Amino acid sequence: MPSLPDPTAPPDITEVLLRAAGGDHHAWDQLAPLVYDELHRIAEAHLRRERSDHTLQPTALLHEAYLKLVDQRRVAWRDRAHFLAIASNAMRRILVDHARRHRAQKRGAGAVTVSLDDVEPAARRDVAIEDLDVALTDLARVEGRPARVVELRYFGGLSIEETAEVLGISPATVKRDWMTARAWLYRELSNRGDGPA
Repeated sequence: MPSLPDPTAPPDITEVLLRAAGGDHHAWDQLAPLVYDELHRIAEAHLRRERSDHTLQPTALLHEAYLKLVDQRRVAWRDRAHFLAIASNAMRRILVDHARRHRAQKRGAGAVTVSLDDVEPAARRDVAIEDLDVALTDLARVEGRPARVVELRYFGGLSIEETAEVLGISPATVKRDWMTARAWLYRELSNRGDGPA
């Protein structure tokens, strides 16, 4: 005799996402507590790379990104990993937009910068987040998967193993893509500016 499902067990994230994609607005309420801790960790990883006086806090970034995800109408959610990857991208967009507004308010007083230490150890310089965003977008046009690896590892704070799971590739492939992307971004960002300091 088959066992009955445990009513106290948390719902399957993929099932909840599929219901949300199907228009069930209650599914979003059910999803929030299931992914909150992971989204908070991703938001913290994003903000660790920002300036120390950043006005956004991880919880605010998480909530703003979650609201954007709830409004998504064209995404066919596949699973938890797919959702977290899209959430990380939404956080990146929010931070880039925030940096642009911040710079505009200061009337061009200077670009908001992020450290490139995790992109290329030899770089040891800061670059404007807008420049990094443009370079990453350019990389995505040339090499889509390495750009996704950077997005998940650098912006999302995912480990090599977690990135491999999200992208459905081996950890060895993630390592190769990470090295390729770091070298490409370092070269591209060096060509845009005065070179690494």
